[in-house]
Amino acid sequence: MAVRWSRSRTVGMVALVALLSGCGGGGGEPPLESYSAEEIYQRAEFDLENGSPDEAARYFAEVERLYPYSDWAKRALVMQAYALHRDRQYEEARAAAQRFIDYYPADEDAAYASYLLALSYYDQIDEIGRDQGLTFQALQALRDVIETYPDTEYARSAILKFDLAFDHLAAKEMEIGRYYLRHRHYTAAINRFRVVVEEFQTTTHTAEALHRLVEAYLSLGLTSEAQTAGAILGHNFRSTQWYQDSFELLARNNLQAQAQGDSWLAQIYRQTVKGQWL
Repeated sequence: MAVRWSRSRTVGMVALVALLSGCGGGGGEPPLESYSAEEIYQRAEFDLENGSPDEAARYFAEVERLYPYSDWAKRALVMQAYALHRDRQYEEARAAAQRFIDYYPADEDAAYASYLLALSYYDQIDEIGRDQGLTFQALQALRDVIETYPDTEYARSAILKFDLAFDHLAAKEMEIGRYYLRHRHYTAAINRFRVVVEEFQTTTHTAEALHRLVEAYLSLGLTSEAQTAGAILGHNFRSTQWYQDSFELLARNNLQAQAQGDSWLAQIYRQTVKGQWL
C-alpha cells in the first residue's frame, strides 16, 4: 500500500491541492463534488505522504461518501483505516478496517485491513500496570490474522506481535506477584506466579516465576513445593541467574532442588521433565 511519487506527479498534485484546498470555502471555488474520485483520492495520498494523516483520512472518507460504489471507494476505505491509525485515532481506524472486512471479505486487501484492525489494539498496549483488556483484544485480533491469512506477510508480522503481547500479559502477572511477595502476601503471590508457569510458560518470565515460587513457598515453610519449583527451574533454566539464586536459597535451608510430594508443581515436573502425561 506504499505511495510512490514521481517529480511530475508531485507538480501535478501541488496544483490539485491548491484547487481542492479552496473547496467549500466560498469565493466561487468549485465544490468537492465537482472533482473525480481519483482526484480526491490523490489529494488524500498527498496529505498522507506529507505528514497530514488527519486530512488524508478526511479526504479518503469523502471518496467513500461521494463515490460509494466505485473501486476508488473500496481503495479509499482501507487507506482511511491506515491514515486514521497513523493519526492514532485507533477506535476510528478499527471501525474503518472492520467496514472494509465486512464489505469486501474476499478482496486482496482484506488481510491488510484485518492486520490494521489488530494493530489498532496492539499499538495501544502501553504500561504493564494498566488494565490488560486491550492486550486480550489484540491477541484475539492477531490470532484472527494468523488463522485467516496464514500465507501472508501480515500473518508473519502478527505472529511476532502475538508473542510480544502474550509476554506482556505474563509481565502483568509477574508485577502483581512481586507486589504481593514484597508485602508478604505469599498465597496471593503464589497464585500469580502459578498463572505464569501454567499459562505463560513460553514467555521470558517463566524462570523468574519459578524462582519467586521457591521464595514464596520457603517463606510459608512448604519445603516440598519449594524444592520442586527449584527442580523444574534447574532442568529447564539451569544456565540462568534465577536458578543460581534458587539453588543458593535452597542450600541455605539445607534443601536440594528436587521433585517432592504431589503438588501442582510435582505434576508439572512429571509432565515436562519425565514426560509422564497420564
